Amino acid sequence: MGLVRSIGRLFAHLSMHGHFLELPSMSLKARITEDMKNAMRAKDSERLGTIRLLLAAIKQREVDERIELDDDAVIAVTDKLIKQRKDSISQFQAAGREDLAAKEAAELQVLLEYMPQQLSAEEVAAAVQAAVAETGAAGPQDMGRVMAVLKAKLAGRADMTAISGLVKSALVKA
Repeated sequence: MGLVRSIGRLFAHLSMHGHFLELPSMSLKARITEDMKNAMRAKDSERLGTIRLLLAAIKQREVDERIELDDDAVIAVTDKLIKQRKDSISQFQAAGREDLAAKEAAELQVLLEYMPQQLSAEEVAAAVQAAVAETGAAGPQDMGRVMAVLKAKLAGRADMTAISGLVKSALVKA
């Protein structure tokens, strides 16, 4: 029994100090749960609160839709929370509430850790051009078709608002 406890402590220590952060077979939801446990152990209340908020949003969607969310759906939930934080930050800064804006910015940084690697501007521009060519879009009236293709390919990896602007300008030129 003592050996099992020692091994458990070793794994807890290693994971708390940044080792074993991302196991290849670990789902995103499992990784978030592990990070919550590590935040509890480290007594990091700000990080813990944000992770609990994310897990609550994931659980709410699972209960509402009566499904188990996969990584893509977890990324969608995380992306929605990130958009909310960005909106809140701009609202708080406009109102002169820098204290609340700083709190939201800290939450935003924690949430960004769970998003996939963001694409560069060149990669996004290339994807827009490929989608325009793929759909045979001829003008602004085809924007919905192009956006549907891009949303499936780039969701969570690029800002869809910025992509929308790129698509609009590409279709005006077409």
